[in-house]
Parts: sequence; C-alpha cells; structure tokens
Amino acid sequence: MEQRTEILLPGVVDPDGLQLRTSSIPVPGAGQVVIRMEATGVSFAEQQMRRGRYYDQPPFPFVPGYDLVGTVEAAGAGTDSALLGQRVAALTKIGGWASHVTVEAADVVPVPAGVDPAEAETVVVNGITAWQMLHRKARVKAGQTILVHGANGGVGSTLAQLARLAGVRVIGTASSRNHDRLRDLGVIPIDYRTDVPAAVRELAPEGVDAVFDHLGVSSVRQSWRLLAPGGTLVSYGSAATLDDSGSKQLPVLKILLRVWAWNALPNGRHAYFYNIWAGRSLAKRRFRTRLRQDLTQVLQAMAEGHIDAQIAARFPLAEATDALRLAESKTVTGKVILTP
Repeated sequence: MEQRTEILLPGVVDPDGLQLRTSSIPVPGAGQVVIRMEATGVSFAEQQMRRGRYYDQPPFPFVPGYDLVGTVEAAGAGTDSALLGQRVAALTKIGGWASHVTVEAADVVPVPAGVDPAEAETVVVNGITAWQMLHRKARVKAGQTILVHGANGGVGSTLAQLARLAGVRVIGTASSRNHDRLRDLGVIPIDYRTDVPAAVRELAPEGVDAVFDHLGVSSVRQSWRLLAPGGTLVSYGSAATLDDSGSKQLPVLKILLRVWAWNALPNGRHAYFYNIWAGRSLAKRRFRTRLRQDLTQVLQAMAEGHIDAQIAARFPLAEATDALRLAESKTVTGKVILTP
C-alpha cells in the first residue's frame, strides 16, 4: 500500500537532525485537493526555520516546505473535477516537503504545458515575491533604474529578469564569480564586497528609482540614501542576521521602525517591508486573487522563455539533509530542488 513520505523538522537542529516519516496518504476535505509532489524547494525560509530564526514560523515540530509543484491526485467535495490530473503550483509556507500535500483548491495555480515541474518550482515563492515587489510595491516603469541586492539569488535573479522584461535598467550586487551570469541576464554587476553606494552613484548619479534589499537594517539605511526623488525602497528580509542569537522578531521590527519613520518624512520617497502573507487574514479572497494573477504571469513568462530557471541540484526527498546542507553551503547558484 502506497504511503505518504514527509520530512519533519523537530526543533533547532543541524541538517542531519531532519526526520523522515511515513503515514497514510491524506483524503481531501471539502474544497481541498491532494497534490502528488513533483518538485519542492529548499529556500532561504527553511534555512531560517531550521535555526528557529524565521520571524513568524510555527512551533516545532512541523514539516517545512514553502512551496511545491505537482499533480492533483484527489479532490474533495465542492472542487472543480477538471483539476484532477492537472499540474499545479501552490504556496504553502510549511508542509511542502512531502510526497502528498493537502491544500485548498482555491490556492492552486495551473502550470503551463511544457514547463518542467522543477523549473516551475524555482519561481513559485521567488516569482510571487519578485512580481509583487516590482509591480505592486515599487510599481516600476520602463526606462527606470533599480538596484537589486543579491541579484544572483533565487528572488534576486527572478526579480532582475522580470524587471528587464518590463524595460527596466538593473544594477545588481553579487560576488565576482557570478558577474558573468548577471551580464547574461542583462544586469550591470557590482561586487557586494566593494563600496556599493559609491559604485551605484557612478552608474546612477541622481539615485535609483527602486532598491530591493533582503539583507537587514544596516543595509536598508544605505539603500534609502541611494533613492532618487520619488524612489521606493522595498525590504524583504534580514539575511545578515541568520546566524545571530536572541529574538527572531527584533531584526524585522528594527526594519519596520525605519520604514515607518521614513514614510513620515515629507520627501516623496517611499519604503516598504514586504511580507508575502501580509493582509491574508483581513482579505483572504483578495490575497488569493492577487496570488493567482501574479504567479500566473510569472509562470507564463517562464513558458515564453523570458525567465531562465536556475537549478543548483536535485535530490530525492529522502535526501533532504544533503539538500539542505548544500543549500546552506553558499557554494552553489540557483535553487536546490527536492523530488519524490
């Protein structure tokens, strides 16, 4: 009898502390579907969660996995029967590291025919994040110039490609070994170990129209000063504090305080802290509609060849320990993918 396989994160552990469990394949309830996972990813969120450093993660133990791509295997009452057998993508936040995953039918997004599931997986959470920051927060326009910190990363590279598709000039920070890759994407590279503000000012003397910063409060202070009049800063993480001890909420609160203070200034510039789940409890229907619209746009851009998926490696789900260790090694470019 076929069983469900899942990876459990029992607490703050090293990668080899992950646990493999089996159970019965779930039965979907009303309005739900069960997806047979074809690809899920190791994102920065799981690396933070392993350390207990993701600012709104659930209590241990839980099954990690921020997103997945797979085929709908079973559908509960009240769902569209046409979903059965369809390849879909879903944003889960947790639970994706499993062979079979139950989600609300309203939360799945069809994957275009011909798109490889592992490639589609690279732009689920990364793609939604990039699209919404570009088009719903910064509202970029053709001819503008933006700065993307970590432009070789999962979100950064997707954001850079979507920005170039929109006719935006992109300056991106990365280590020098990734500069050729950035140039291939049409990005102007800057070594993150140099004087980044000075390098940006040489390329954009009047400032940039938007900055996308995942590093933390020290970096966002510099990013704010690089904005042109009317520009927008979008902060979406605190990667520099990954290995810190103490409160996991404090780094985000520090950024939020900065954002609130800057937005109170009458200077025409704007700052946001982006959280993909913001407002879900207050406007769930609107959240779902936007998610479906935005991820559909990203997946279609991939289907049309405008987004080049970066896959660092593929591991079977049972080898999640090795996959997580590789993702955290900082030796690879692209997303580490887990498959059944």
